[in-house]
Formats: sequence, structure tokens, C-alpha cells
Amino acid sequence: MSNLLETVTKYPDTEIWNDSCSCSELSYSIEENGATGATTNPVIVGSVLKKELKQWEDTIKQIIRDNPECTEDEAAWRVIKAMGLKASKLLMPQFEASKGQKGRISFQTNAKFYRCAEKMVEQGLDLSLVCPNAQVKLPASRAGIEAYEELTYRGVSINATVSFTVAQAVAVAEAVERGLRRREAEGLDTSEMHPVCTIMAGRVDDYLKAWLKSEDTLADADAIEHAGIAVVKRAYRIYQDKKYRTKLLVAAFRNLAQWRDFIGGNLILTIPYAWQRKYNGTDIAVTAHIDESVNEEQLKELMKLKEFRKAYEPDGLKPEEFEHYGAFLRTMNQFLDGYDELITLIRGYMVV
Repeated sequence: MSNLLETVTKYPDTEIWNDSCSCSELSYSIEENGATGATTNPVIVGSVLKKELKQWEDTIKQIIRDNPECTEDEAAWRVIKAMGLKASKLLMPQFEASKGQKGRISFQTNAKFYRCAEKMVEQGLDLSLVCPNAQVKLPASRAGIEAYEELTYRGVSINATVSFTVAQAVAVAEAVERGLRRREAEGLDTSEMHPVCTIMAGRVDDYLKAWLKSEDTLADADAIEHAGIAVVKRAYRIYQDKKYRTKLLVAAFRNLAQWRDFIGGNLILTIPYAWQRKYNGTDIAVTAHIDESVNEEQLKELMKLKEFRKAYEPDGLKPEEFEHYGAFLRTMNQFLDGYDELITLIRGYMVV
């Protein structure tokens, strides 16, 4: 039994997702590690296409041939849907058996829409129809918070992304609760919905390292490696205390502790294929660590940093500040660049 399969076997509330829509990687994750979900974003889709282009060339060409009036953006989204639909079929048995609580695949809305709730809702509704087990990812900007409530009300299970802070995680959960209560007030079913909120733990660490470099100062390196973990654990405690119906999801893995320290928690770990293999190659006991507090000295060191305090404190950021936080800006720019690269790849098949 692999370490990750042992994790989900001993602690069923701790889920593993495959951080990709590659069918070969997802098959490995399901069969070897007990994975129960998969995800996409512009960078992931572009990466899968680059690695598996021969498998997708005929699909790309057929989409362009069958839709002579579509733009390169429209063709790209048809490709994204085709990739997600293919991967979704591997997860459908789990989705059906769990009545929607497992076996989902996330489709991420256009990164360019992060400032407009209306556009995210419109595209989110469209993406939710790609397959029965679709989950819709939107960035946790101020507009995103508004969109989560509306999509939830309309019966769409959301996945909040581009999220790094306790304040964002709380705002997401509260928005989902409002949407669920609106549905319930009208007698609409919520039993098969499965909202999740991502915290990109490794990207918290990445941002703090970059910020420290720009500030020309130093902090304890081991403490910085645990910054994202500290943020997740604080958000996790709040989620458990308030009994939110949104489930936390940890993404952006950078070290061993970002798996080990979450074992036993009622949360999801969406792990890239390469990191799944690394975690399975370690020789550590698979035991629960979710309730262990972050090292006191490390937390004391981190609390000296204003950018960490923004991420760690529940009131560290206001909703209008979410999209201006450094980690948000860095990640959104990467997603926008990834989307542009994907469009360029599709353009190469159209402008011939």
C-alpha cells in the first residue's frame, strides 16, 4: 500500500486529488493512491497539452475544422472542455457512489474575468454543464466572493482558488453558506453539492520568500517553509468550529510537511503527480498530525512579518484587498500568462 493510499484508508476524511486533468496521471492517482478528484487551471491544461500533444492533436484539429467561425479563445475552451470531460469519466463511479461528495473534476473560469462576478457566473454555469461531476473554480477576488454565493444558489459546487489567506477562506465559506441558505429557503436540494475552498499553501511560502528578498531582510528559513501550513491550520480550526459546509483543499505542494502535517484532517490534498511519487517514496509513519499546533517559535518568527500576518489573521485582509495581496498578484499573472500560452498553442493550428 502506498503512503497516500494508506493516508486515505486510515483517515477517510482526508482526500487525495490529482492536481491535473491528465488521464494517465489521474489513473495512477486513483489506482495507486485512492484519489477522489482532479483539477484544472490554465497552467495545468497547457502543461498537459505540451506533454500529451500527440494524443490531442486530432481533437484540436477536429474542433477547429467543425467550428469554422470560432475564435482561437472559443476553440481553446472547447479543448479544455474535451480534456475535462475525458478525465471526468474516470471519476464518475466515485461520484455516483458518493452522491456527489467525491469523484469531481474542477474546471477553472477564464482568469481574465476575475474582476467581474457576472462574467464568472455566466461562464461558471456553462462549465458546470460539461459533465455531471463538474466543479467550477473561480479566483477568490472580491468579485469571486460574490460569484460563489450566486453559483451556489444556482446549484453549482464551487472551488475557490487563487486563495492564500484565512480571510479569503472565511469569506468563501460565508458566501457559500449564504448561497446554500437561499437554496434551502426555496426548498431546493443541497444534499449532493460539494463546495471546496483552496488554500495554495506552497505559494504562501513562495510569496514570503520573494517579499523578504525585495525587503532585503531575512527570516528563519524553516519557519518560512511552514507559513502556508500555519495559514491552513488556522483556517481549518475556524472551519471546524463554525461547521462550514465548505471543505478546505490544500494545493501547491513544496515540501514533505505539506502532506504530513495535514494527515487525518477533514480536508482535500490536491497533489501533482510528481509530488505524489515523492510522498510515496518517503519512509515515514502515516499518522494523524492535523491537530498538532505549528511550532511556537516558528509562529513567533512568522508573526514578525506583516505579509504573513495579512495571510494568518482572520481579519488580515478586507475583501477589496484580496486581489491586491502579493501572492494573488503573482499567481494571477502566472494564470494569465498560462492562458495566453494556451491560446498561442491553439493559434498555431488555426493560422496555417
